[in-house]
Amino acid sequence: MKTKVIRGGWVLTMAEGKAPIKDGMVKIVGEKIAAVAPWKDQQLDPDWELVDASDSIIMPGLVNTHTHAAMVLFRNFADDLPLMAWLQEKIWPLEENLTAEDVYWGTRLAINEMLLSGTTTFADMYFFQDEVAQATEESGIRAVLSRGLIGVNPQAEKNLAEAVEQAKKWRGKGEGRIQMMLAPHAPYTCPPDFLKEVVAAARHYQLGIHIHLSETRDELEQIGRSYGKRPVAYLAEQGIFSRPVLAAHGVWLDDAEISYLSRQKVGLAHNPSSNMKLASGIAPVVKMLTAKIPVGLGTDGAASNNRLDMFTEMRTAALLHKLATEEPTALTAETALRMATIEGARALGLEEQIGSLEQGKKADLIRISLHKSHLTPCHNPVALLVYTVRGGDVTGVMVNGEWLVEDGKILKGDEEEVCRETGKRAEALREMSIKPR
Repeated sequence: MKTKVIRGGWVLTMAEGKAPIKDGMVKIVGEKIAAVAPWKDQQLDPDWELVDASDSIIMPGLVNTHTHAAMVLFRNFADDLPLMAWLQEKIWPLEENLTAEDVYWGTRLAINEMLLSGTTTFADMYFFQDEVAQATEESGIRAVLSRGLIGVNPQAEKNLAEAVEQAKKWRGKGEGRIQMMLAPHAPYTCPPDFLKEVVAAARHYQLGIHIHLSETRDELEQIGRSYGKRPVAYLAEQGIFSRPVLAAHGVWLDDAEISYLSRQKVGLAHNPSSNMKLASGIAPVVKMLTAKIPVGLGTDGAASNNRLDMFTEMRTAALLHKLATEEPTALTAETALRMATIEGARALGLEEQIGSLEQGKKADLIRISLHKSHLTPCHNPVALLVYTVRGGDVTGVMVNGEWLVEDGKILKGDEEEVCRETGKRAEALREMSIKPR
């Protein structure tokens, strides 16, 4: 196996208790990290492939813990609306016209955007999982995929059976880069009997569950009217938390629910930009972190965020929670960076494989060039990454030891073709939506 050695001006490992290494190196053998150390300690073999990134920061790839990738097709289509109006009046009618091919191309576009801005792992909830998985496998990115399941849909039972078969088919594919979950959409779209079926299937096939949880005040009121309890209690009654759970949003969790979730196998995906844009509220992230809940960052879909840039989410999260608590130290740059890397990996149950640069972990890393006016000087690389770096500053992306982006260019697939095809398909979907029914 070819050995690669990357020399970085700064190497941020994100390993517990490890400070950034100035003038460091990462040694990679095959798909795994063999060593991380100061450059001066390295003895080179002439057969090794050397990458001189001494003008750059080398760090773990970013982990996007919640998105709906193919919704890039609806970017800028329906903005400035509350969640339920946005879903019921705009998005769900559009989605009725989606084809498998639309989702394939939309996912390819989203993956390109994520890779180019430093995301190496994403957790997706959407439809046509065969096509999503195919796009993931072809692109080289790492992903945790799940088919969104609407329990009130007349086809709910059939869709659950198909989701199980897709999970069995794709789990471990793409050289182990693809993992699968089951995804009941939300408490308000999934009645009790359906949720119990999902839990039974997840238990039988040893799958985790990805679900929206306590996203809006409307959700609390609707679940209260329908079941006489709050969403967490409703899901607990159906056995959801007997499985590992990735809960998206958690905006309206109270102290008792946070305490309960901290004792369960729950990771939380915080989506600050989407929650702000839809005016859903501010998630009690500082309390969750204090309770030791693994909290990662997510972009949500590009239809409700408009971009898939995790550097934006880091900056937004850090600033938002300072303002919400009136405490400038409430969510530090280091905490935001951990949420985008190792804590995101923990939320997905992948912390043994990714999220930090450590011996034995997968070689998922990114390179950020510092040779730019807005990134000079670099007094503190952690603060620089959170408050100053933009997704477009990423120049190199590696997943599983393979370069997928070099010099800011996608290496797998034709980026221009993907843009053309998705643009054409998005326009056709828009035209269908405005025709009288």
